[in-house]
Amino acid sequence: MIRPSPARLFVPAALVLSLAACGGDGQPKGGGGHGGFPPADVTVMTVEPKSIPVTFEYVGQALGSKEVEVRARVGGILEQRLFKEGAPVKAGQTLFVIDPKPFEAQSASAEADLARAQAQLAQAQREAARLKPLAEKKAIGQKEYDDAASAADLAAASVKASEAKLREARLNLGYTRVVAPISGLSSRAPKSEGSLVAAGTDLLTTISLTDPMWVQFNVSENEKLKVDRAVAEKKLDWPTNEAMNVVVKLADGTTLARKGKINFSDSRINTSTGTYETRAEFPNADGALKSGQFVRVILNGPMRRDALAIPQAAVLDGPQGKFVYVAGKDKDGKDVAMPKPVVLGDWVTGAGNLWIVDSGLAPGDKVIVDGVAKIFMPGAPIKVGGAPGAAPAGGAAAGGAAQGAAAAAPAAAAPAAGGPAPADAPKGAAPKSEAPKQ
Repeated sequence: MIRPSPARLFVPAALVLSLAACGGDGQPKGGGGHGGFPPADVTVMTVEPKSIPVTFEYVGQALGSKEVEVRARVGGILEQRLFKEGAPVKAGQTLFVIDPKPFEAQSASAEADLARAQAQLAQAQREAARLKPLAEKKAIGQKEYDDAASAADLAAASVKASEAKLREARLNLGYTRVVAPISGLSSRAPKSEGSLVAAGTDLLTTISLTDPMWVQFNVSENEKLKVDRAVAEKKLDWPTNEAMNVVVKLADGTTLARKGKINFSDSRINTSTGTYETRAEFPNADGALKSGQFVRVILNGPMRRDALAIPQAAVLDGPQGKFVYVAGKDKDGKDVAMPKPVVLGDWVTGAGNLWIVDSGLAPGDKVIVDGVAKIFMPGAPIKVGGAPGAAPAGGAAAGGAAQGAAAAAPAAAAPAAGGPAPADAPKGAAPKSEAPKQ
């Protein structure tokens, strides 16, 4: 006896259940949407051009407005360090003392040379004075007197040379006391007492002027070209003379309360980094910014002119790129969700997490901002209602709805003219809301 396999028994049973679900006539029961689901409740937002403030964010590093490297001007043995490392110092304050004994000896030798030169000058002057009246009376030859006068002049020059050497010796003696050239915060002293330091080479410490502070950041060449092009095309209003409010975020995410201003913007590209160097200045009386500290720099002031912006939640990501659903009409005049691929621009955080759309949308398009997860595929029927930001009736769809929208992602650019998409549309990855990459 041949028994039918379980698979052969299962196929007729499944067919009976399918016909029962369709009411016996092959048509789905109930709501009239795709797969028997009612039209999705969605909220739309009509996009209109408007001026939107935009921000630009960069990684920056805080620097003292003056950074001075303190080095010895004469060589010798370091005898004393007269300041506390990391403490504030005042201009003219003695920081180090180098062994002065060799320079005291040089100064004394220069003083002796000067005294000898002065004595020789006095002798030459007396000799010239004695021979002058004799030369006038023709008692001696004129050459003898001329030689005496020249000797006096040479002695006077020797005195000046000795005076210069004495000044140099005294300067070197004074340089054995290394003083702070500016007021500010000192840093670590790499050389300890007893070390031999070389003139002009060995670093003794660094002093930073921390009020005001500078924050230096770099703008990439690509971004600079993009901004210049937008300004030239009248799409972006850039403040005159870089008059922008500059804000910094610290490493823990807190924002410095006070604002800064740009005080330097290089017109040349740094050949080492391929970027434009830019610098902002901040008051720093409380010392909140430290030299060498890394921060996030945010520029406020530019305005995007006649820009179209949509909420971040409305943007989906499919295999063909980013797209949004807009409310459209099918051939029967019913509301349906139609996909539109978009090219996104700047991210605007200060106006409700908006994304500026560079292309893909037109003024007047009704973008679906809520209820996107309940749209199974392009051309699915929808029920438009509510205001942007209000939760649609019925809440968000479950994971199955998101998977249904995933199957529609590859067709984001196809059914733009209306009419529901075919049921056998290729499946792709599930759409997801995109956040900007920081």
